[in-house]
Amino acid sequence: MIRILGIDPGSQRTGVGIIDVDAAGRTTHVFHAPLNLLAAEDFPRRLKILLKLLGDVIDEHHPDEVAIEQVFMARNPDSALKLGHARGAAICAAVMRDLPVHEYAAKEVKLALVGKGGADKVQVQHMVGVMLRLQGKLQADAADALAIAITHAHVRASAQRLGVNVREAWSRK
Repeated sequence: MIRILGIDPGSQRTGVGIIDVDAAGRTTHVFHAPLNLLAAEDFPRRLKILLKLLGDVIDEHHPDEVAIEQVFMARNPDSALKLGHARGAAICAAVMRDLPVHEYAAKEVKLALVGKGGADKVQVQHMVGVMLRLQGKLQADAADALAIAITHAHVRASAQRLGVNVREAWSRK
């Protein structure tokens, strides 16, 4: 059994989702939540809250590996920089606990879950619910985090079957 923490980093809310994957590849939902960072009075304190809350999640659930979404270049450079800072804080929370971190682009996650890199958020949320047998509407950030964890589980299983590392299994080069 392997426990995977998926992280959808954000400067206002960061989604976290945890799944267990057994030897046969079956996934089981463990936990998901949005970490709300808006209570902080300024951006540096948001990063501090993110580091603390994510550390608490890791310490409580003991994941074996972490999967995080890569930064994409948005139209607004300031937003992209803030997202990069939040992503850096999230990665630090994981590596400070000696957890391996794997990165996936949003298009890779959509491709893995829906079968097309241009899928919309509603399609991804639906597939997460179906794959993990969850009832009701999922909060968007938490659903994205679960999607990242599921993507890593699929890529990890493929890498094991191929006898290569995770990045080689996903690389098209």
